[in-house]
Amino acid sequence: MLLGQALRVGRHELRNRVVSPPMERNYGTTDGRVTDRYVAYLRARAAGGAALVFTEATYVRADGRGRVRQLGAHGDHVIDGMRVLADAVHAEGALLGVELNHAGRVGDPAVCGFQPVAPSPVPFRGRRPRELATAEIGELVDAFAAAARRCADAGVDVLEIHAAHGYLIHQFLSPRTNRRADRYGDPALFLTEVLRSVRRSAPRATVFLRLSAFEGVPDGLDADATLAVTARLPGELVDALDISAGCYEAGEWMVPPGEIDRGVLAPYAARFRQFGKPVGVAGRITTGDTAEAILRSGAADLVAVGRAQHADPRWTATTLAGAHPRPCIGCNQGCIDSLHTQQPIWCVANPGTGREHLAAAPPVPSRRVLVVGAGVAGLEAARSAALAGHAVSLWEAEPMIGGAFRLAAALASKPEFARLLDWYAAELVRLRVDLRLSTRADATTVARLAPDIVVAAAGATGVRPPIPGADHPRVRDLDDWLRHPSTGERVIVWGADRAGLAVADAAATAGYRTTVISAGAELAPEAGPREKALMVRRLTGDPHVEIRLGTTLEAVEEHRLLLGHGGGRQWTEMPGTVVVCQGGTPRHLDIGTGPWQVVDVREWPHPVRWPQP
Repeated sequence: MLLGQALRVGRHELRNRVVSPPMERNYGTTDGRVTDRYVAYLRARAAGGAALVFTEATYVRADGRGRVRQLGAHGDHVIDGMRVLADAVHAEGALLGVELNHAGRVGDPAVCGFQPVAPSPVPFRGRRPRELATAEIGELVDAFAAAARRCADAGVDVLEIHAAHGYLIHQFLSPRTNRRADRYGDPALFLTEVLRSVRRSAPRATVFLRLSAFEGVPDGLDADATLAVTARLPGELVDALDISAGCYEAGEWMVPPGEIDRGVLAPYAARFRQFGKPVGVAGRITTGDTAEAILRSGAADLVAVGRAQHADPRWTATTLAGAHPRPCIGCNQGCIDSLHTQQPIWCVANPGTGREHLAAAPPVPSRRVLVVGAGVAGLEAARSAALAGHAVSLWEAEPMIGGAFRLAAALASKPEFARLLDWYAAELVRLRVDLRLSTRADATTVARLAPDIVVAAAGATGVRPPIPGADHPRVRDLDDWLRHPSTGERVIVWGADRAGLAVADAAATAGYRTTVISAGAELAPEAGPREKALMVRRLTGDPHVEIRLGTTLEAVEEHRLLLGHGGGRQWTEMPGTVVVCQGGTPRHLDIGTGPWQVVDVREWPHPVRWPQP
């Protein structure tokens, strides 16, 4: 397997071709230091087999910080913690990399406390950055050099210069953000000076250069223009090219959602072969087959496996052993969109991600555990209980595992969701969990099993507000419609939360005339921009979709709806199926009382009061 072969890059040898790339995590301190949580997270990916483990976009100066708890290399106070991190990664046989960065115009004054600076005063999200004076640019070059020296002093092996994703260096490269009339109007000059300064400050480090193959916006760098400016850089200062894509205005290319093809950037990476350097590539590399195919095609020498290693820290070792790691489902919820809340990232597919620093629970006597409900929460509870050595039964009323998650997995916008269910199914077999489908839990059946612990994971019931006509036959619950879609020409989605958005997108994609009615002012406000970007774009660009925000549904009749808006109400002719997407309430588990302890799955396993032997 080519994926497992060693590769020498610069001064260092990588034990295989898998890189854990720089993902921002918000696991640091507010002054940019490494924490125990950060060390444990990276140590787990190194122990899991990755050859090179990166920190994240690490700011070189205080005004270049983009997240509240982002790592920094901006002062000597970070060196000791970074040295601890390097030692931990090295102890697991991997190399440590740090990606040096400055946010530039995409920085937020509310986060860093400084006015954003940029090559030119091109606004970003309504904020106009301050244009850097010529002399100030030299000071930024020095900041990159000083940061490189600190990393080298801490024992970092690889330094990556972040010239992608619309950050400061990329802003100098792009004509849409660099409109300077002085010598730094040359798009290659600032990056050239940064490369030279980093080489001088850290001569023993291996240097990667991260580039966006294209920006993904009409007035930005396309693939040809990016190659042209790359050709003007001093190649002798770069040991490897790390190819990504996109910018903040085209975030779907920075972290492609699950509906984007796997390995989507490989053809673009292949074009950078002309520079004679080892090439790495990112972009939806979630399976070993995809990674191996990219390497064997010659498109790249290294694969950047980010979110998949976030979902399973042992992705590399498991893949190289020919087995199947816990899959990334490409949802972008916990790992990407949570960054916008300035909170530490997490993972929908793996509740253990980000908790690697916590002490393992003490062993407890083996007990008989019954998990009721085989949605993803119940599946994880059953798996964790079995791993802890308990005798586990898992009951599901439906004839298949997955619950509402299985319904979501059938949507075209969620093509990776089913992989997680397949993985759980294999885990249940491996761990010998007693799975009983089409089995309802009641007082009699639970008493017959006589468990010690019952974990309630029975899911939720959809809420149907009590408006006139709510029980009309044309009004259907979300789950019911997903199982048995309408036969008519029109679908009215009542609600625009995450589920409502997905249903509206599915209905419109299937060819229904679609109307979305929501009292809120935004589509899926609880969903982050990366999760919902493509769905929102499709819906707002579809002439057969009508979106009515700030609108309440107050009554339903056979062919018309009573809608409230702006303080008034009006009957509107609107035939078609009304799909209710108004959230849900936890389903009550009616199993009577007994000697067993009942635990809500959301509290499992920590609050369990284990009986003494």
